[in-house]
Amino acid sequence: MPAGFTHRVRIEALMPADSPRLNGVDEDHVRRLADIYATLPPVLVHRPTMRVIDGMHRVAAAAAKGLTSVEVQYFDGAEEDAFLRSVTANIAHGLPLSTADRKAAARRILRFRRDLSDRAVAAYTGLDAKTVAAVRPRSTEEFPRPNIRVGADGRAHPLDRTAERIRAAELMTRHPDLPLRAVVKETGLSLGTAHDVRRRLLRGEAPVPAGRRRAPADRPSPLPAPRAADTAGAGVPPGSSRTRGSLETLRRLAGDPSLRHSESGRRFLRWLHTHFMVDEAWRQQAGAVPPHCTETVAELALQCSNAWKRFAEDLSRRRLSDATSAQARHAASEQRQGA
Repeated sequence: MPAGFTHRVRIEALMPADSPRLNGVDEDHVRRLADIYATLPPVLVHRPTMRVIDGMHRVAAAAAKGLTSVEVQYFDGAEEDAFLRSVTANIAHGLPLSTADRKAAARRILRFRRDLSDRAVAAYTGLDAKTVAAVRPRSTEEFPRPNIRVGADGRAHPLDRTAERIRAAELMTRHPDLPLRAVVKETGLSLGTAHDVRRRLLRGEAPVPAGRRRAPADRPSPLPAPRAADTAGAGVPPGSSRTRGSLETLRRLAGDPSLRHSESGRRFLRWLHTHFMVDEAWRQQAGAVPPHCTETVAELALQCSNAWKRFAEDLSRRRLSDATSAQARHAASEQRQGA
């Protein structure tokens, strides 16, 4: 239907508005509108339901003047979108909505559009973003928190970038010379966030700041941080003595100057953090494996286990070789001194 097109509709065919006004129609305002009725704009109506979106006071004013029909414009969107139109229309003109009306509207919007940002809801309701932020927890406590917010610009903005940060860390670890813009293209991170991940890895830290990590139920376990204090946020509960011992060993290793102060050492620490796992970590993931995939995942786990075993055996051989060489050097030194 062309913009501005109107149609004459009988008042009795209209359904009452799903209005954001808590107190309904204001009779004093109806009388004021009746005096200037000829200058009023058409009523906005949701075509699928014939429910008034904006203009209940105008409909009441028409009835007060003895009219049986009104000029309407139709809206063909979903009912949730019709409510958004009702709120924005009442903010833009007519009898102002009270603060209580606007907060109630914000709570309702957040129930069916939990993905909207505080600023977007504020734009709809005429509240400030801080007020919407204060309303949000009470209106969404029964629902899971979405990871996407749609801003006032209409664009989707992820709230949590944990998975993307971990993916970026994996790319940087496996391909140290990969340009940051290639990491950005692969992960969807901003250039600034990719820079932050690289700086954290160079310092031997986890790619995800502890304060930004989601609860373990919401995400896969990230790279463990070198500090035992961070393990609860990393999704690795520090309950068992074996876990605590492994984490303490990792912390000491990450603090070794010969590793931290060389590029190859820092690269090794990043690699180790990426592949580090304790009992609690794999136990948390085991439940996610569907029955038909257990054999395949078990085979992969064994392959990884065998790779780690070969790595450990190689290091043991190197340790014995280094010890033998040291003993030989010591013996040669004693022979030279005794000669």
